[in-house]
Amino acid sequence: MMRDYFDIAVVGAGPAGIAAAVTAAAAGLRTGLIDDNPAPGGQIWRSGAHLSRQARRWLTALDHPKVVRLQGWCVFDSPEPNLLCAEQNSAAAAGGVRFRAELSFEKLIVATGARERFLPFSGWTLPNVLGAGGLDAMVRGGLPIAGKRVVVAGTGPLLLAVAAHLARRGARIMAVCDQASVLQLARLAANLALSPGKLWQGAGYALAMGPARLRTNCWPVAAHGSDRLRAVTLRQVARQWRIDCDYLACGFHLVPNVELPALLGCRIENGFVAVSDSLETSVPGIYCAGEPAGIGGIELSLLEGEMAALAASGQTARAGDLSRRRRAKLAFVSALAEACRLNPELRAMATDEAVVCRCEDVRAGELRDRADWRDAKLHTRCGMGPCQGRICGTATEFLYGWGPADSRPPVFPARASTLAAEIDSAGIANH
Repeated sequence: MMRDYFDIAVVGAGPAGIAAAVTAAAAGLRTGLIDDNPAPGGQIWRSGAHLSRQARRWLTALDHPKVVRLQGWCVFDSPEPNLLCAEQNSAAAAGGVRFRAELSFEKLIVATGARERFLPFSGWTLPNVLGAGGLDAMVRGGLPIAGKRVVVAGTGPLLLAVAAHLARRGARIMAVCDQASVLQLARLAANLALSPGKLWQGAGYALAMGPARLRTNCWPVAAHGSDRLRAVTLRQVARQWRIDCDYLACGFHLVPNVELPALLGCRIENGFVAVSDSLETSVPGIYCAGEPAGIGGIELSLLEGEMAALAASGQTARAGDLSRRRRAKLAFVSALAEACRLNPELRAMATDEAVVCRCEDVRAGELRDRADWRDAKLHTRCGMGPCQGRICGTATEFLYGWGPADSRPPVFPARASTLAAEIDSAGIANH
């Protein structure tokens, strides 16, 4: 078992976590950056061949002697204050042997990012029905997409970005469908007028998409095929039609990863970690940066990462300067949330036969009469598979109004031997 101590521990190596680690290290503090991916960058900075100058600059700065990078490590528990337990994942383990680590810290910055929200509909478990960000990542990783017919659907600015990238790689974009209304998107565009850079970026995406145009008030109601996806049925107002396609990239905006901060006792409000003006959570000494505190994009995540590290390292004046800049950007967070507010009609996508919990193969018809999340678990095993409810949990929250389940260790699946070692180190059992 590995043990280590950090002045500041940062969990999550996306833009917010990288900015936090670089800033803390620049202050002369020994900083641990812990992330379950094999390389830093999160989901947004995955590909070394296509990184922006901004991304390369931050990743270069991360190569600092005060930064200890624990890539391929997953935090699964915090058995006592100022202590994290992590397990090395199989991809990072040398010789197939995975290790456990106890990481103690003075201050902690949670920058665990966000994941795509998926909503169930008939056929969404077919091969080649993928998350929008998931398909984009696979193409960046080498999946051939040239000449393939792709439908992009869901909600959020990721749709345009993904459609544009796939089109540049030679994909035939058959349709881009956003469940948001024209009014919702118009309000977002009005807010973006204060950020010309984002408007130009959106215009670039639209040009790259080619002849495909954005359809509003539009979403998939069924995916068709036997061995893999062959076609998708779309709905727009009262009209439904079918489009032949090879891939459906579908995601209904983002869901913050708040399982770890919830386990640490941080207050969660409206699905996000509640933070002060200095980004400190309700637990003293624990800060939160990036999407878990509010979905606002890369620029806000970088700003919050710097700000959290400054506050955690006692540089209150500099943190205050960034806090004023952050407040100016929070209007976009609210505007984006409103633009991505889900249409209640989307609940009709989940017919009785639609799979809701993919891990345990639980269908919507089995869940309609369940009282809450716990009742569903007890009677159907919904949410008890490897993803621990990260997919079906957010879906059932929207479909049935269930609140999130209590966060209990392990917050990510861990090996029995790792958990046994944790019990042994606590003195509860001796071997």
